[in-house]
Amino acid sequence: MRRFSVFLLVCLSFVCASAQIRNRLGVGDGLYLKYANGRIRQFDESNILLADSIYRYGIQKSDSRIKMLALSLELPPRFIRNDSLRVKEIVSELKTMSGYNSRMREFYFLTMHDYCNMLIMAGRISDAMLEARDMSAKAAGSGSSLGQMYAHRVIGLIQSFRSNSELAISNFSQAAEFSIRAKEEQELPVIYNLIAREYIKLGRYDEVERYCTLAEEFQDFYPSLRVKTLLTKVYLYDAQGKKDEFNKTYQELVSNPLYRSQTDRDTKLMIEICRLRSCGMLEEAIIKSDSLTTAKERFGQKHILYAIGDDYQNAYNQLNSLMETKDSIYIAVQNEDMAILDAELNNARLRLEAQRLRSQQEMSIMFGFILLFLMVTMAILFTQWNLDKNLDYLRERNKSELEARNAYRKAIDSKEVENEMKTRIIQNRQNINQI
Repeated sequence: MRRFSVFLLVCLSFVCASAQIRNRLGVGDGLYLKYANGRIRQFDESNILLADSIYRYGIQKSDSRIKMLALSLELPPRFIRNDSLRVKEIVSELKTMSGYNSRMREFYFLTMHDYCNMLIMAGRISDAMLEARDMSAKAAGSGSSLGQMYAHRVIGLIQSFRSNSELAISNFSQAAEFSIRAKEEQELPVIYNLIAREYIKLGRYDEVERYCTLAEEFQDFYPSLRVKTLLTKVYLYDAQGKKDEFNKTYQELVSNPLYRSQTDRDTKLMIEICRLRSCGMLEEAIIKSDSLTTAKERFGQKHILYAIGDDYQNAYNQLNSLMETKDSIYIAVQNEDMAILDAELNNARLRLEAQRLRSQQEMSIMFGFILLFLMVTMAILFTQWNLDKNLDYLRERNKSELEARNAYRKAIDSKEVENEMKTRIIQNRQNINQI
């Protein structure tokens, strides 16, 4: 376990090369200096206590940024301890905090990138892929180019692990594009070196030279990048059989203090095996190969060394062992792919179910609106019908009253005429009597 811890620590610092330690969360300089010092020795057990003190300080200040800083610091040593329960708790809390604001979301992407790299080095490829896709989805939803850059970089490392160099290059290239969009150009030389090493596997050495040149443009600003480019060139010149260029680059590499302090044990062994092989020291190279951590690398290197030494029986035996190892890796990859596919299908089913429920809810709301509309319409129509009925009644009543009034007026008029006639008759009688 200790051997794995040391290997993982230095290998990640070399291969993954997380972003320059910057105060992305905008916390106090004194506090961030403590974090930065712990981050340099990120797998150290003492970081658990440091993270705990920072987290308690975050609670005291009611500042989620400080708590997020502490969780990021605690994650690597917990992972090395294989404290899976606590790791899950940390990752879950980080995901929750990522929704608070844009700064915390970007810090989440950086931390999850490192976590995915740990998963890859531990062989948990399906877990790394699921986390990377989750990162990509969150980044797409929030429009974060930084998140997309880290997600594609992780997917590229996964494809490299699976020996899918073309897919690895495609994802690394997308990571480089998102790096420029995010104005995180310091990540470009690391990505360029990753692309160059995939082209070595494909034997496209002109592309290797081109990406090494692109990476070297940044080394004045980031001196540690020189080590990564030199390593890439050592692999390149070894693959091309250019002994003079190999020896010159090798000497520059091993004399660099950052190579001695930051490069992992297996990488140093591979470089030394290359040197011994180029010098014809095959027995020494075979002995060195036995110390490599992974069986795939051990069998692969020894197969090459025995073949160069014309020991075809041993070369054949190593090749058989290598193919068996590759078969087991292939089966593991297939199982991981099935696990990823199953998880994605489950997620798809959940999305469809959620969509179905939303559709039902929308239909219920629409039906409710239609029913309410019909009820209101019926009420209006009934009111209108009732009003028309009342108006007809009032019209008939008014008509009857008008007819009665007219009949009364006619009767009065007839009476007046009759009275007038009577008055005239009386007057005529009086006139006759006077005569």
